[in-house]
Amino acid sequence: MNTVVPAVEKTPVPGLDIINEYRRIAIAVGDDAPLSNSKTAISLLRYRGEHCLAVIDPAHQGKTTQDLYGVGGSTPVVGSLSEVDSPDALFIGISPPGGQMPESLSRVIAAGVDGGLDIVSGLHEFLVENEDFCQAAQRSGSRLIDVRRNQHRQTARCAEFRSGCLRIHAVGQDCSVGKMVTMLELERGLQQRQRDAKFLATGQTGIMIKGNGVPVDCVVSDFVNGSVEEMVLQHEQHEILLIEGQGSIVHPAFSAVTLGLLHGCAPQGLILCYEAARPHVKAMPHVPLKSLERYRELYEQLASERSPAEVIGVAMNGRNLTEAEADIEKQQVQQRLGLPVCDVYRDGADLLVDAVLNLRGRLFA
Repeated sequence: MNTVVPAVEKTPVPGLDIINEYRRIAIAVGDDAPLSNSKTAISLLRYRGEHCLAVIDPAHQGKTTQDLYGVGGSTPVVGSLSEVDSPDALFIGISPPGGQMPESLSRVIAAGVDGGLDIVSGLHEFLVENEDFCQAAQRSGSRLIDVRRNQHRQTARCAEFRSGCLRIHAVGQDCSVGKMVTMLELERGLQQRQRDAKFLATGQTGIMIKGNGVPVDCVVSDFVNGSVEEMVLQHEQHEILLIEGQGSIVHPAFSAVTLGLLHGCAPQGLILCYEAARPHVKAMPHVPLKSLERYRELYEQLASERSPAEVIGVAMNGRNLTEAEADIEKQQVQQRLGLPVCDVYRDGADLLVDAVLNLRGRLFA
């Protein structure tokens, strides 16, 4: 995978695992980025918070990230890169629709490149295709790392995976309902129980957290299934693989990626993720969401065309509910579907950990 433009020609090009080496990260979001676009920044603060020095957002300088996002504690929000103490990399912390780069963000990136910082971006608009950034990087020694840029060119071959490898995949009613967070919390919970579990990222934010994965929404469509299948094969030595989900199987824009993931990773277990009280597809008020029962039916049927699969638990995102409302919602969904339901933000992932281990016991007893 050629994701990095070296500062000097003939310098070896590192892989995405270099992302794990950064320990003093500045996060840039532009000027007053909407919270709905800032999930990368929020997730970096949640899962790499010990490495994050500050968020750069002039519109909210003087606050903490806890004030702004509800996560990150006393990590400051500052007005410029010059206010961050000795960062070793600048991470782009937004995921705007279409992946385009705001002008205010471009200015921060230019300052980082001029200062010799490595820049890590998950945008669809690649740093390495910006001539000004590339020329400045040649002068300063900055490395431009586009985590979505890839060279996946292998079609799926319906490979046989190792029989003892349990594959769990997050699926959803829509975008931005918590599929990545659910799987990261599942990984944490399983590892706390001394199980060999590994999260496999399929989106830019997960890759920026873990330093590996496949950016499936930027893989040529013919190769989505194959890129995911190959990723699973590379990690099938683990006891449990937790494959991040993307989009929704009936999403008007992103269903192709969702189906490619289902057939590429051939999961035995599915975690159905949804946001309580969401009335319609994100940013599409004219497209109503379907019932959880319908999503369950579709995911099980379509996944099982490749390999038998079942929904084993439900991850509820209750951010728009009070605690009392969330408790009622969980009870109702559990009664309707006959499945364990939890909100990993509020409750942790123990119920889903139990469901994964129960499935493993049934399949590999």
